[in-house]
Amino acid sequence: MTETDAAAAAAPKTAVVVGARGVIGGNLIAHLEHEGDWQIVGLSRRGGTDTAATRHIAVDLLDREQTAEKLAALTQTTHIFYAAYQDRPTWAELVPPNLAMLTNVVDALEPVAPQLEHISLMQGYKVYGAHLGPFATPAKESDPPHMPPEFNVDQQQFLEQRQRGAAWSWSAIRPSVVAGVGLGNPMNLAMVVAIYASMSKELGVPLRFPGAPGAYTSLIEMTDADLLARATTWAATTPGTRNEAFNITNGDMFRWSSMWPKIAAFFGLEVAPPLPLSLTDVMADKADLWQRMIERHDLEPTPYSDVSSWPFGDFVFSWDYDVIADTSKSRRAGFHDYVDTEAMFLSIFQDLRDRRLIP
Repeated sequence: MTETDAAAAAAPKTAVVVGARGVIGGNLIAHLEHEGDWQIVGLSRRGGTDTAATRHIAVDLLDREQTAEKLAALTQTTHIFYAAYQDRPTWAELVPPNLAMLTNVVDALEPVAPQLEHISLMQGYKVYGAHLGPFATPAKESDPPHMPPEFNVDQQQFLEQRQRGAAWSWSAIRPSVVAGVGLGNPMNLAMVVAIYASMSKELGVPLRFPGAPGAYTSLIEMTDADLLARATTWAATTPGTRNEAFNITNGDMFRWSSMWPKIAAFFGLEVAPPLPLSLTDVMADKADLWQRMIERHDLEPTPYSDVSSWPFGDFVFSWDYDVIADTSKSRRAGFHDYVDTEAMFLSIFQDLRDRRLIP
């Protein structure tokens, strides 16, 4: 390590985590707190409970004036970790709000934070067209772009253009499907599976894979939220990773056909043949069942609307093609962490059970 790098490592670091209440942002804050040398500010619409290291700010990032006003005092910011997301019905409609939120954050912080070093952008495989249909796998960061609209691409292009001539750098982190413990998040597959399995057991029915037939046997990979937090911090603080994109996954891949029986075993369920169905439709009437489960099993009183996102489950379980990416770039750059995906699922389910979020 050079004297310059050593001085940078010793300097105070202040992270602004945008999207602090999501499964990605929440786990990132927990990781930064564990590292111990960060002052942290979490941004979200609902705000949060402050800790010794983390202060939360409730802000509507689509409101440009409010964003500028509430972020004006964050003059010590050194790192921005952007993981906010606004859902919309169509791919085209996703672009304006998601690009606007990032723009508003950078416009608010860059002029008032002279020590800004890095902006980390959370992306995903939509950059490769994974949401559109079968795509070239394993996907590489150097793969050619696809026909827009795609807000992930627009956000990265915004940072690339904004960074020219600036002292700060950027990184783009591209996880697969992220799994972790987090409520009220629109993209948390672990919660989808946990609630679906818990309700299957409550109703006395076997655990059936609800997705497309081809999805049951296609290759897929996951990204553990804790591993993702470590990778995100690594990319934001390692000189050789500046202005680069990185695929980040657990390091293994699987087929639901082999993973599904192991998930069923955790919940004490039999496995029956897959049956394609819409979770959005069949789980729409289960709020009363969920309330009865809370009372019967003495669970934390969590609103049904917060425990799972059935449309996201339908989205992931519809992938009847391989969804995998090449992570050799991050390994060549020095990130070697690995998580066994089966162990990850079982650990998350046990954590949910220990927290009395599922029976």
